[in-house]
Amino acid sequence: MTVPTTPGTQLSAFGSQLSTILRGLIIKNTGSWYLVKTDEGTYVECKIKGNFRLKGIRSTNPVAVGDYVQIILNQEGTAFINEIEDRKNYIIRRSSNLSKQSHILAANLDQCMLVVTVNYPETSTTFIDRFLASAEAYRVPVNIIFNKTDAYDEDELRYLDGLINLYTTIGYPCFKVSAKTGEGVDTIKEELKGRITLFSGHSGVGKSTLINAILPELDIKTGAISTYHNKGMHTTTFSEMFPVPGDGYIIDTPGIKGFGTFDMEEEEIGHYFPEIFKVSAGCRYNNCTHRHEPGCAVREAVEQHYISESRYASYLNMLEDKEEGKYRAAY
Repeated sequence: MTVPTTPGTQLSAFGSQLSTILRGLIIKNTGSWYLVKTDEGTYVECKIKGNFRLKGIRSTNPVAVGDYVQIILNQEGTAFINEIEDRKNYIIRRSSNLSKQSHILAANLDQCMLVVTVNYPETSTTFIDRFLASAEAYRVPVNIIFNKTDAYDEDELRYLDGLINLYTTIGYPCFKVSAKTGEGVDTIKEELKGRITLFSGHSGVGKSTLINAILPELDIKTGAISTYHNKGMHTTTFSEMFPVPGDGYIIDTPGIKGFGTFDMEEEEIGHYFPEIFKVSAGCRYNNCTHRHEPGCAVREAVEQHYISESRYASYLNMLEDKEEGKYRAAY
């Protein structure tokens, strides 16, 4: 006897029950299960099939928020992610616990909002530059949000303006924001319309407070700053996607302590610093590492202040990682 099937259904492995195949978007990941919004508008909690870990995906999370997937829904109600569609891009970093594996923050992004603070806690330029270089490698545009402008003294505000001048000159849009007072929040709202946007940054930089200012109805839990270490304490424990007015989405991710780069060859790193890559065309040697070679246009540009010393230091720092195989959790 032949059991009739229709599009979107298939026989189970035992041939006795029908299962339904659906396509959808991963909108939440708790580490143990995934919430999928199907093309039909329904929400399905799914597990991941074990064979994903056999496909050479060296990641602690082979499926990420923002992925489009195929799921199989059995008659008894259990659902499994069966296939991941090709990604247009993603943001990835080295896993802090397993240095040979990566962690995908989110996939299929139109842009990223990197939330940083010059104090309370301080976001180092090394961390900013590592994030920007990884985003360049995976073709994700980044905007930098300088939050907590209401909390800074005159010296800190001058330093903030200097950073904005630096990164704007390189080509990264920068925004001054106070999530607490609402300064600049409307401008950010406009930037989110019609786009899928990842929000990322250290714990404690006010990312959750900013998202609450954009979407007050969410009421995301916010955390205090540890005064002893001047560091933030984790409040978001999983990644989740939220719709925003104007047909856009925000992806909120847990605060990250460090940003270890992943799968970058030494000779490629300079490509992900736009100003270094541009100037490197003038180097005497094609394989110049911009450290000690004669006729290096990049080192000359640093000496003449066309390339900032902080950016050059970040570039060298990433080269050291490749040599020593390190994950620098401090950044």
